[in-house]
Amino acid sequence: MTELRKGENTEVGSGRVTAELRAVGDQVDLSALLVTAEGKVRSDDDLVFYNQPSAEAGAVRHLAADAGIPERIEVDPSALPADVDRVVLVGSCDPDDATRTFRDVGEVRVSAVQQGADPVLFRPPALTDGERAVLLMELYRRGPAWKLRAIGQGYSDGLAGLATDFGIQVEEPREPSAVDRPGTGESGSTRDTATTTALPEPAAPAAPVAPVAPATTAGSPMSPMSLRKPPLGRISLDKGGRVSMGLDKKDRELVVTASLEWDGGSDRRRRQGADLDLYALFVPASQALRGTNAPGTLAGSRHVAQGEPLRPGTAAAPATPGTAKKGKGADVVYYKRLGSVKSRPYIRLDGDSRIPGRESLRIVRPDEQGYVLLCAYSAVSNGIGSFRSFGAKVVITDGRGSAVTVPLFENTRTRYWVAIALVDFTTADGATIHHIEAYSARMTERRPVLHPDGTIEMNAGPVEFKRR
Repeated sequence: MTELRKGENTEVGSGRVTAELRAVGDQVDLSALLVTAEGKVRSDDDLVFYNQPSAEAGAVRHLAADAGIPERIEVDPSALPADVDRVVLVGSCDPDDATRTFRDVGEVRVSAVQQGADPVLFRPPALTDGERAVLLMELYRRGPAWKLRAIGQGYSDGLAGLATDFGIQVEEPREPSAVDRPGTGESGSTRDTATTTALPEPAAPAAPVAPVAPATTAGSPMSPMSLRKPPLGRISLDKGGRVSMGLDKKDRELVVTASLEWDGGSDRRRRQGADLDLYALFVPASQALRGTNAPGTLAGSRHVAQGEPLRPGTAAAPATPGTAKKGKGADVVYYKRLGSVKSRPYIRLDGDSRIPGRESLRIVRPDEQGYVLLCAYSAVSNGIGSFRSFGAKVVITDGRGSAVTVPLFENTRTRYWVAIALVDFTTADGATIHHIEAYSARMTERRPVLHPDGTIEMNAGPVEFKRR
């Protein structure tokens, strides 16, 4: 394998190149730009990404991640028209959440694979100055040959700002901001919008490029391109996985539904008992903290929730251990406290099912929510079988085309509580759903506790038996 450092290049053949993106930490999206020798796209059709997965009759294709295979861009250099000088690969944070930056990403790796050749790997330098997009690699012409160059240039205004620099019209205007310029350290400091963003050969100086007018079709301006992610469709989380669900937090008609579903697993299990209960532990936005630990982290008994209030001036971090609401006065919606969608907590359970089926709760006013932890309780009368043996899972939908299943993977016995999923509403433009699957200690009836910073403490809440 050939590993490139920032600014290095290597020659490749004319066969199809597949670029794969892998990231540790927050999700990073992969896209590609078809760029002319002037450093600009020819039209908005030259951006290949999740909303527009193909260009030039499939010469450049976006392939979504699937079943352990990472997100990919496929390029057939021999099928590109002569006026496409290079294909630039771009990594970007979620465009629906302006709070996500590469500071939340532990490592980014992009590899280019070509049949019959060694893979080419590039690890961009750490981006810690608020960058939300990065130029990863470019596949570019040099006479009749093709080369790959490692770039590693960060942008603080994300895919929208980067795409605009290359001549693409985006749907919403962006705020001016300072972005990185190549050559000012590992990640740079500011960006000069008067020079081309496509890097030249190392020996050649950057040439100024005249501003390009918005792309047109038949003499009239094109409609701005939407970078907002489409609905998720139906997906199932892997163990420990997470996914972002875009939500309009000003939409008063929006209803997020979270359901605990179980089928009893088998006739024997159903005869023995299959009474599960859905609990929603919640921290309202007025009390939520952005802590130093990632939301969904399992905390110990001495954990002190500290951090910046989600709403400055409305919340304060507990000063001593034990100040989280751990007793029966804790913020919770369950079969004895159904909640309300017309007033706080803006969460309501539809009722108690004592046979296999479904218990659902509705969450409205996402702007009023901080963290919601979805838990299941197994009544003592059910016996010692695992939650998985009941076929239990959580399904979260937004009514707008996104449905996320959070399954269980572990077989446990004599465990009466499981924290299944955390819904983090503190992101700017939606919610992040985390797979948790944390179980109570053996034979313990204590309920989990949700701290104001979104961390979870097992075996710390009240004991409340339920018998048939």
